[in-house]
Amino acid sequence: MYIVHIYKDYPPVLGGIENCVQWFAEAFAARGHDVSVLVTALDAHTTENIENGVHVIRTGRQISVQSTPLSLAMPAWLARLTQGADIAHVHVPFPPGEALNMWGGKARYTVLHWHSDVVRQKSLLRIYGPLLRRVVARADHIIPTSDAYMHTSPWISPYAGKCTAIPFGIDPAMFAPDPEGRLRVREKFKVSDKFVLLSLGRLRYYKGLDDLIRALPALPDDCVALIGGLGPMLADWQALAQQLGVANRVIFAGDVSAADLTAFYSAGDCYAIPANSRAEAFGIAILEAMACGLPILSTEVGTATSWINQHEVTGLVVPPQAPGELAAAALRLHSDSALRARFGSAARQRVRTNFTRELMIDRLAAVYEAVAAG
Repeated sequence: MYIVHIYKDYPPVLGGIENCVQWFAEAFAARGHDVSVLVTALDAHTTENIENGVHVIRTGRQISVQSTPLSLAMPAWLARLTQGADIAHVHVPFPPGEALNMWGGKARYTVLHWHSDVVRQKSLLRIYGPLLRRVVARADHIIPTSDAYMHTSPWISPYAGKCTAIPFGIDPAMFAPDPEGRLRVREKFKVSDKFVLLSLGRLRYYKGLDDLIRALPALPDDCVALIGGLGPMLADWQALAQQLGVANRVIFAGDVSAADLTAFYSAGDCYAIPANSRAEAFGIAILEAMACGLPILSTEVGTATSWINQHEVTGLVVPPQAPGELAAAALRLHSDSALRARFGSAARQRVRTNFTRELMIDRLAAVYEAVAAG
C-alpha cells in the first residue's frame, strides 16, 4: 500500500501531532508499505530525504498566518506524491493541506485524522468553514482520537457513520517509574520534601496552567507546581505567579529532553492538566504520566482527557477554569497517599490495556484495509 501523510510540520519540530505523524509513517514503512510525508519546511527551501524508511518532503514556506504555514511549492508536490497513492492521510487541523488535497489530490481514498477542531481562530473559520464542511463531507473516512471528541465536535459528529476512533498509544516500557530519576529531578529543583503537581508540554493557553497557579494560594505551602516546557504563555504565567505571591512555588523547568521525560514524570506526586478548551483534544502526556504511575488531575472539556483519566479510578476530573475546585481535588490527593497509590496503579494498568503503540498501529491498519476495500 502507498500512503501519503499531509500536515504542516514533522520532527524534529516538537509537538503531539508531529510525533503522531512520525509514529504512523515509520511504523507502516517498517511493515513494508511505501510511505511519504509532505509537510512545510521552517524556511523557504524545499528538501527531500529518506528518514527511517520514510520519504519526507518539506516544502519551503513563505509565510505563516495564524500559526498556519503557507508554501507555494506544496500544491505541485501534493499532486505529484498522491498520484497513484492508495491513501492520502490528512492530519487536521491544517487548512492548506486539507484544501489542497480536496482540490488537487490524486489518491484513491482520503482519510482525515481529526486531531482537533479549529478552536481559537474564529476569523479563519468564518472564511474557511464552508470549505471545511466540504472537506469533511468528501472524505472517505475520519479518524477522531476518541469517541468523546467525535460526539462533541460540530464538524464531524454528523458523519459518525464514517468515523473510527483511534486513541493514541505509547510504549509503556519507556515510561516505567524511575525512582533514581525521581530523586535526581527533585534534588535539582529543590523539591525533595514537597508535594509536586507536575505538568509537561508546550505552554499554550489551552493548557490552563494559569488555573493551576491560581489554585496554589489555597493549598498548603509544601505544594509546588513543576512545569516543564516552553511556549507563548511562559512570560504571562511567570507574571501571574509573581502577582499572586506564589512565584517561589511555581518552577518553570524549561524544555525537557526525551531522555529526561521518565525522570520528570517520576518526580511528580500527581500530573495536572487543567485544560480550559477543546484545543486540548487528547493529551499524550497524560498517557506517559499514567504509565509512570502518577494519578491524574484533569478537567472536563468534552474531549478525550476525561476519558483517558477516569474520575475516581485513575485520578480526579474537575470543571475547567475553576481554580477552587482544582485546589480541592489537589488537596485531596495531597492528603491521601493511599489514594494516590491506588489511582497510580490503575493508571498504569489502563495504559497497558488500552493505549499501547502497537494497538494504535493495528487499529489504523484495519481502517486502511477497510477503506481500500471500499
